[in-house]
Amino acid sequence: MEPQAKLLEVHRRLCGVFGCPITYHHALSPLDELVSSLLSHRTRNADSRRAFMNLRERFPGWEAVRDADTAHVQDALSPCTWPEAKAPALQRTLRAITEARGALDLDHLAAMDTADARAWLQALPGVGPKTAAAVLSFSALRGRALPVDSHHHRVAQRLGIIPANLAVGPAHRVLEALLPAEWDAQMVYDDHQVFMRHGQRTCHFHRPACRDCAVLDLCPHGAQTLSPPQG
Repeated sequence: MEPQAKLLEVHRRLCGVFGCPITYHHALSPLDELVSSLLSHRTRNADSRRAFMNLRERFPGWEAVRDADTAHVQDALSPCTWPEAKAPALQRTLRAITEARGALDLDHLAAMDTADARAWLQALPGVGPKTAAAVLSFSALRGRALPVDSHHHRVAQRLGIIPANLAVGPAHRVLEALLPAEWDAQMVYDDHQVFMRHGQRTCHFHRPACRDCAVLDLCPHGAQTLSPPQG
C-alpha cells in the first residue's frame, strides 16, 4: 500500500477507535501556546502545565518573564526537565519576538497563511517544526498545521508511512504533504491526535501491544514482532 493510502486507512480506523472529531483541549492565545509548547519539550504534560502555571502565578505577564532575573524564571520552571536551559531559552525567544514585533504578542499570525506563519515562528530562536505547528494548530488560531510528537513519529515509522531513518523534524513536512488538500484544520488535528494516542496507549516504545492493535494488518513492525522465532 502506498504511504498516502495507508495513512488514510490508518486515520479512518483510529478515528473509529478514538472518536473523531476530537475536541481541542484548550484555546490559548498564540503567545501562551508558544510558551506552553517550549516548556513541554521532553517533559510530561502534567509537569509542563505546573511550570506554565507557576509562570502565570509568579509574574504579572510575559514581559515580566522576559525581563526577570533568569534564576527566578528557572525556579518557576523547576517542574520541567532542564529548567536551567529552558529559562534562558524562553527569555531569548520572548526578547526575539519583542525585537521583531515591537511588542510581545503574536496577533499578526492570524492574518498570515499557514506557510508564512510557520516560517515566521521557526525563525525565532528555539522554535522548531513541532513547536511552530503546535502554536498554529493548538492555539486559538486553529490553523491547518500538523504537529508530530515522538508517539506520532514512532507509529508512522513502524507502519512504514515514513522511512525508519527519517527524523522527527523533517517528518513534519513529509507527513503533512500526505494529507489530502481538502482536509480542514479539524481533520489535520484529528490525524495528529489519533496517531499520538495510538502511540501512547498501544504502540508503546517498549513492548508495543501489537495483539490489541487496530492496524496490525498494515504494520510491518507488528508482523515482525509477532512472527515466531526462526531456527
